[in-house]
Amino acid sequence: MVELIYMFLFIMIFILLVDKYYIIYLIQNLFMMVIFLLFMFNLNISNWNNWGNLYGNYGMDKVSFLMILLLIWIMILMLMSVYLIKYKYYYLMLLLMMMFSLFGLFYSLDYLMFYLYFEFSLIPIMLMIMGWGYQPERLISVLFMLMYTLFMSLPFLLILMMINNENYSFNLILNKIYKFNLLKNFVIYLLILMIFLVKLPIYLIHLWLPKAHVEAPIFGSMILAGVLLKMGGYGIMRFMFMLININMIYNIMLLSMVMLGSIIISLICMNQIDLKMLIAYSSVVHMGMMLCGGLMMFYWGMMGFMIMMLGHGICSSGLFCLLNMSYKRVLSRTFLMNSGMINYLPKMSLFWFSFSVMNMSAPPSLNLISEIFLMISLIKVDYVMMLLIGLLSFFSGLYSIYLYSYSQHGVNYFFNKFMNNTIDEFMLMILHFIPMNLLVMILWFFN
Repeated sequence: MVELIYMFLFIMIFILLVDKYYIIYLIQNLFMMVIFLLFMFNLNISNWNNWGNLYGNYGMDKVSFLMILLLIWIMILMLMSVYLIKYKYYYLMLLLMMMFSLFGLFYSLDYLMFYLYFEFSLIPIMLMIMGWGYQPERLISVLFMLMYTLFMSLPFLLILMMINNENYSFNLILNKIYKFNLLKNFVIYLLILMIFLVKLPIYLIHLWLPKAHVEAPIFGSMILAGVLLKMGGYGIMRFMFMLININMIYNIMLLSMVMLGSIIISLICMNQIDLKMLIAYSSVVHMGMMLCGGLMMFYWGMMGFMIMMLGHGICSSGLFCLLNMSYKRVLSRTFLMNSGMINYLPKMSLFWFSFSVMNMSAPPSLNLISEIFLMISLIKVDYVMMLLIGLLSFFSGLYSIYLYSYSQHGVNYFFNKFMNNTIDEFMLMILHFIPMNLLVMILWFFN
């Protein structure tokens, strides 16, 4: 596996040295697909807790393997989405930095290295938003993201030092927290989870996400929704087992807050007039439901947690790509300017419908399977959860239908020119659609 990482980094550096763009376009997609297939055929992991050692403090299990596959797939789609871009060498260099930090994060077995990779991944996305964002307000959105993340991450570093002082190790597998008193355990639980809850994010600490999405370019939104939000879920999944003696006490309080927050965000979604804000807020809803199912640590909940990370990463990336296709032609993100697009971009209307219903967990998408598993896990906790889950699913369906109907149907009084789509745009959407619906055929893989 280390050789594959080196191969990928070598290819990215080679791309930076090539002058002809279309050669770059061909090479990057061809070689990344080859790397993706190599990953697929070199899987030798039988269960969730079977760690394969790579080198020193780096290793891989099934969770990190799936996150690496998602990362590579989203990177392929990011490179396809911007076939003409200013300062492409700087853009590719930022992708190289992003790949380095995320590979290190998903492979790390050391708390301290995990923290360093986690924080380092913030630098490329900030530079992407500042360098290729559309509005002057992008500086404010970057400041929001930076302050939210750093404010919650510094206490996390102090907790890591305290754990190392107690256990004399930063190893992710060996450490368990059970030696402290009840109050200190609660503080540790809160400060460790806060860094991941901000990254996820959940209600009350989510304000940086809509701002970042609105100001980010298309490739920034794709990597932000597709992979960077999943870093929070991945961190929770890793540290939850370290806190296994603590979180059984406190998880039910967090579960109640997150579930109610997701319902409130669903109502906010139905009050949006900006398509990008609606898609960004819908990510908060899905991450909230995913977290609720995973917090109980049942088998079905953990499976649903993992499948939703994969499914939402692809679905939200596809929605942002569709919105970007409309934005390039209409130069607006509002429902008013984008209404009736079925008359002007009819070929994309099918994809708008497909991804809208996948966003509300319609069959046969991964989101449906994940929500079923998460519901089973939550109903085991309390039958009252059936009411909250029903409300959440109902509101998710409402804002997904609202997104499709108001953007594709109706009359547009500001735009009257028929437009065609390019082959690149069709290929981009097909490569989002296929894994989202065909991965349900290999559910045994998530077992």
